[in-house]
Parts: sequence; C-alpha cells; structure tokens
Amino acid sequence: MTVIAKNDSKTQRMLWVQALQAVRAHLQARGAHPARCMVLLPYAQLMGEAQRQWALLCPEGFAPRFETTRNWAQRLIGFMPQGLDYAQDQARDRFTGAALLEKAGLALQREMLLPALLDAAAQLAPLAAAVPPEARSAWLEQQRAVVGLAGEGSALRYEAAVARLALEWVAASHHATDVLFTPAVRAEVDAIVLLQGFQPDALATSLCAAWGEAALVLPLWRADSPPLPLGEGWSEGGSPHIARHPAQDAEDEAQRAAACVIAHVQAGRTPVALASTDRALVRRITALLQGAGIVPKDENGWTLSTTRAAAWVMTLLRAAAWDARSDAVLDWLKAVPALSAPDQGALERWLRRNTLQTWASAVQRLAEHPERQPQIAASAAQIEALRQPLAAARPLAAWLASLRQQLQASGQWTALLQDDAGARVLLELHLHEGLDEDLADVEGAARKLSLQDFTHWADQVLEATRFKPDWEGGEPAVVLLPLAQLLARPFVALVLPGCDEKRLQTAPEPPGAWTAAQRASLGLPTRASLELAQRAAWACALQAPQVDLLWRASEGGEPLLASPLVLALGPGTAAPDTRVPRAITPSPVARPQPLGAQLPLAQLSATAYTDLRQCPYRFYAQRLLGLQDQDELEAEVDKRDFGTWLHAVLQRFHQALLAAPTQDATTRTQMMDTAAEAAREQLGLSGSDFLPYASGWPQLRAGYLQWLDKHEAAGAQFAQAEVQASQGLALAHGSLELVGTLDRIDEATGEGGRSSPLVIDYKTESDSKTKARIADGAEDVQLAFYAALQADPNQPLRAAYVNVGERGETKTHEAQGVAALRDALLAGIRQDFDRITQGAPLPALGEGSVCDWCAVRGLCRKDFWA
Repeated sequence: MTVIAKNDSKTQRMLWVQALQAVRAHLQARGAHPARCMVLLPYAQLMGEAQRQWALLCPEGFAPRFETTRNWAQRLIGFMPQGLDYAQDQARDRFTGAALLEKAGLALQREMLLPALLDAAAQLAPLAAAVPPEARSAWLEQQRAVVGLAGEGSALRYEAAVARLALEWVAASHHATDVLFTPAVRAEVDAIVLLQGFQPDALATSLCAAWGEAALVLPLWRADSPPLPLGEGWSEGGSPHIARHPAQDAEDEAQRAAACVIAHVQAGRTPVALASTDRALVRRITALLQGAGIVPKDENGWTLSTTRAAAWVMTLLRAAAWDARSDAVLDWLKAVPALSAPDQGALERWLRRNTLQTWASAVQRLAEHPERQPQIAASAAQIEALRQPLAAARPLAAWLASLRQQLQASGQWTALLQDDAGARVLLELHLHEGLDEDLADVEGAARKLSLQDFTHWADQVLEATRFKPDWEGGEPAVVLLPLAQLLARPFVALVLPGCDEKRLQTAPEPPGAWTAAQRASLGLPTRASLELAQRAAWACALQAPQVDLLWRASEGGEPLLASPLVLALGPGTAAPDTRVPRAITPSPVARPQPLGAQLPLAQLSATAYTDLRQCPYRFYAQRLLGLQDQDELEAEVDKRDFGTWLHAVLQRFHQALLAAPTQDATTRTQMMDTAAEAAREQLGLSGSDFLPYASGWPQLRAGYLQWLDKHEAAGAQFAQAEVQASQGLALAHGSLELVGTLDRIDEATGEGGRSSPLVIDYKTESDSKTKARIADGAEDVQLAFYAALQADPNQPLRAAYVNVGERGETKTHEAQGVAALRDALLAGIRQDFDRITQGAPLPALGEGSVCDWCAVRGLCRKDFWA
C-alpha cells in the first residue's frame, strides 16, 4: 500500500480528501457513528481505494462502510426471482420473455422480438428498481401514458409493443435491491452518503431521498476542478504531461500504445491505466504486452462465449445435431478424450480424403461397408454412442441433466471445474446438480425443446455474460479498464488508444430506440447527458500525471481524424516514437538441396514422376517424406471435383453400355443421365453445390455422345475403365514399381486393319492446354507413362487424350510415336533414380507456374531465398 500511496496524483488525492472530509463532517453533524454509515460508490473497483483513503485521512477509529448498491443488497440477502420476475439472468429471462411475448399475442414474432425485449428490459430495470416497491404501481401508470401502444397498422407497432411489454415486465418484477427500501435496513443505517460519478445513479439517488436529511449527495468529480493548461502540459519531473501519438494504422497504433505502456513500467511509473475504447485494438495491445512479459489486469472482461471453456460445451451441442457437419464433430473430438490420438487422426484423414462434409453421410457410408474400414467404423460407433443421448427433444431440466451427463461421460466435466471460465460456464448454464431447480418455476421451461432450440438458448446465455478472471498476481503494473472508471483511481500514467473521431465521440449514441419524450420521462440517458459524462470522463483522464493519447490516421484506406476532444486541446507536436529499434542481422535463406538416397521409393506414379521433373524438392517432400496437405471438408465444389465426377460418370455409362449395347440416341442419353445422378450421389455432391456444373451438363452430354458416335464409327470399341496397372522396372541399384490408373482402354482398328489397345486419358481442361501436352512430345509424361504400364512392350499401342469440353465439344488428341516416347521415358526414370541413389541432391527449382499452387512452398521458403 505504501508504494501506491506514493504514486497518488495530487488531483486524485484532492478528490478523495474533499469528499471524505465532507463525509466526516456529515457524520458529525448527524451525530452518527461511522460504523452505522453507508457510503455509496459509483462502481465496485473504488471500494478498496475508498477504504485506503479513509485510513489515510482518519487512521484511528471506525470507518464507514463503502459499497455499491448492488454489493450492499447482495450482502443483506440472497435474491431468488419468482414466476415472471425479470432476474437479470439470461438463462431465466429468455424463457420469461418468450412467454410474455406469447401472452401478448406475438408468438409468431417471438424469435424476432425477444432480443429487443431483453435489451429494453435491461435498460428499464435499473429505473424500475430505483422506485420504492410501494410507489411502483403509480410510476407504472405515469409511464404507460408516455410509452403507449402504436396502432395495429403502424410501421412501429412491434417496437411500441416491445417497449410497453418491457415496461410492464420490469414494473411487475421484484428486484434484488428492493431490500434496501425495507424499514429494517433503514433502521440499521443512520446516515447515507452518495459519492456520485460521471452519471447519476437512479437507485442511489432514490435511496438518498428515502433517508431524507440523513443523506448527503457529493459529486466525486467536480467540473470546476483546476483546469489543465491546453497544449503541451508539463509534469513536475519536466517530462511532457500529455503526449500525442498519431499512428498510421491500427497495427501501428497498437505497437506504439504497447511501447508507451512498456516505457512507463520500465521507468517505474506504475500502476499504468490502459483505457479501453476499442476491444479489438486493446486485444492486440494486450497480446504485445504479454509478449514482452507484462500481463495486464483486465477489469473489462470479455464475452464468456469466446472462452475455450464455452467452446467445449458448444462444440458438443453442435456435434450432436442431426445435420452436424463433419468439421463440427472433429472440433468436438479434439476437445475431448473420447478417442485416442491415432484413431482420431485416422478418422479425420478418412473424412477429408472422401470429402464427407456431413457426419450423417460418413456414418451411412461406414454402415454400408463396415468391413472395409473396421477401425474407423468402430470409432464412429463410439462417437454415435456419445451423440445419440442428445438427439431427442425434452424439457429444459432434462436437457441440463443430459448435458451434464454427456460432459461427464466425455471427460470434459473435470476440466471445466478446474478452469475459472469453465466454472463460470457451468454456473451460468445451471449445470451443477440442484442449480437447475432455480429454473423449475420459469414459465415455458416445461415445454419440450429441440436440440437446436436448446443450443440456441445456451449460446445466447453465454453470449450475454461477461467473464472477468480473478487477479492473483498482487498489485498489477497495468490495469485495463473503461475510460469512465479512471475516476478517483491511483494511476500514475494513462495510455489511451483509440482517440479518433470514430471510437472517442464527444456525444455517444444513447442505447435503445426510445423517443426524446420517453427518455425524459423514464430517466433514460440522452445524447446530451452522455456528452456531459463523456466530457467529464475525458477531463478526469487528463489529470493523470502522465497521459499518452493515440489515434490512427487511416482505416480501411479512408482517412480518419483525431477525436474532437483531442482537437480541442489545441495545437501540439507529436511525441517521439517510444518503440526501441532492434538491430537484426540478415540471415539469407539458401535454396534447400536435400538428399534422397536414404529414402528409397517403392512405387512411382505418373504424377509423382511429374513432380520430380518439375521440382525435385517437391518430389522429395511429398513423395519421399510423405508430407501431404489436408483437404478441406467444407471446400466448395471446384474443377477437380467436377473432373472426378465426370470420370465416374463415363465409367458407369460405358460399363452399362457394354452390358446392354444400343445405338439409340435417346436411350444413350438416359443412360448418361442415370450415370450422372448415381455418380453425384456416390461422391456426396449436393445438388445446390453442384448446380454451376450441372447447368452445363446437357451441352456436355450432347457433345460427348456425338464424339462417341464418330469414335465408334472409326472402329474403336470400349473395353475397360479405371484399370489399375503396374509394371516392374529394373534399376542399377534395386528396382521400382510403376503404378497408375488408366481412365479407359479401347480396342481400336489402326492402319492395315490391325486391332490394338487405345489408352485414353480424359481431360476437362481447355482444349488448347491439351493440345500443348501433345506438342510437348517427350516433355509430357502421362501418356508415355501409361504406355510403360502395358504388360507386352512389343504389342502395338496407341494413346490419346480425350478433351471433354464443358461447352459441348469433345475432341481426341492422339500422341504420335508412343513406343519411342515410352522408351525415352523409361531411360529417363532409370537415369534419375540411379542419380538419386548415388547421392545427387534434390534442389528446389522455384521456376515457372509450378510454384503458384505448390503445397510445399512454405517448406522450401522460396519467398525468403537470398
């Protein structure tokens, strides 16, 4: 405490001395004992500071009690809402609000109006609670005339209905602070003093009126406090009192703000206040401070739904949905010890490899052929055993019990109990045994809720709750807090980022869609009152011994001015940048040239050999090391999916045509349509996602059938599709197995009427690109590689690309001299792999368009090469 006392600024100390001297004089005038006096504070963080300041002023004797109205009421009695009471508890109020909307004849608009009703009730509840319970009926009658109801045909009838319903709700409710108006409390407190903050507190003011002459209202902040000099003020130490830091953008602003905080801490100017005007900006500043070893105490808190503990609960509920996405199930599995890491990894690879976007489709495929993937099928069955208990609709109490059981069964319950945020999640959702009884009397909680309804309820409860972690690190060096809570706090320095015209407005917009007349009658804040409070908070903030003001000059490419409050300080020079530059020694990154001699390859495909020729390093990473990028489950249908689908369509069509030959054009068209639909279902492609490609199907089908007629007329007949082929290849050191899947093999009549196999590879790329493949000759690997897979190297062989155009034109591009291309390819494979075995490096080439879509670009570090 001694250190903090030394850090008290003169202005802050003067505020307390003036206020507490007035408190002491009031007690003496009333003849009241300090222990029977209540001093009401504007916010809870001042309670400890008020006690410390009283001890400095009056080190001997008794001290009055320092409380906020909420803390005072909580110390007196535990409040238990009943029936339709507005409880300020989202878990309860969402059901009550929905029931009230239904009673008001707005059942069909319930989901639309419920958020607005809860917001309006939250704004009106403090005002209703400020009215003594016995006078609340008269207050309600008075406000009814102001709020009113819009006519049935009015454009604002729903807004008016919500306002009236919120008013009736809070006026008819019991409130936790009603106990403060009881005679018993009045008898225990002989005197009451209100230390008013920047905005009036309706409840505290009402309590002072109830105490009459025994009450005293004192403004803790006075507008007539000694003014600061405009422009560049100076503190006692001779350093600038107000330092202005215009930044270029958000990142520059965050870095400069963090540098200011670090400079204050290193200079011993603590505690430092980091005022929050923009949560996203402050999160970035906090991350920079934590990276420098400074952990701020956060008095703002953050939304409970953004914590890891809340994510654990919500991923379980989302994974249990009947239409759960596979990604949702995987997210949940990664948070629970339900499966071992190897089993979980195998399941994820299988889902991604088969692009199974929905969990139901994965379960269905495994159910059809469980013998193909027995381990994955067993993992899926284990997951289904955890999901199924959350499938059926049930009342709220049953949902809470089921969710508690599932969290315990999945091993998450213990982890939640051991985490501060997890314990808060269990508390807010009433998941502890016995807490669900608090919701037993809530109207509407007995009706059956679907899993979707319950998930929405839980999500909204967590979204409406703020979580502030307990601080256990002693006196904090940095405190993160709202601008209004700087009042009477012992901060030696203030860093205030976000001082631009967008984030620090002179007159903030008041919340709620209330009219000016309604605000005046109800006592709701107006723009004028908020402007007065904002200006008072600003003036108070500038009284800190050291102040750093930061703002950005642009956002999203648009210029941004400083706040009018900053501009009102007058002209001033920008403070020097407090960031300390670091000297970084350049460390050039050389092209990697790994060796592959110790990583033998057993099988080689055409794609793998293409990788070797285009970039040896990519071959090393993906083929020798086996590194592969994971497919996206939620990826949109792209050209590759279309190509896979078309290959499956043509395979099904030609196999069906081989089994039942026909030359009838209509029958062939129907057979292709049947094959197309079957292939789409087999690949799990939804009709909506596949619509862009399906729209061009009639044109593609007609063009392919026309090509097929000409192809057959030339003496070619379909023989096989999707043929798995392999062929051994002897090397100087060992051997290699060439493997591949041939799209199609036809029996074709060549020159002289001789029949020979025709290997066909389908292409869905542009026709010009397919032509370029043929023109490349020996540079193109695929057709020559497929020719090398033939069992009889002496058999006459033909190979061609068939370009299936989406615009309705299918063309054949046959390679010439396939046997020579094959022999040259095999010689090249032997030479390349013999060199790898002998220790030749596999360098990253980094040339051409190959790098544009390379999966290992980040591994070879091409963008950082010297």
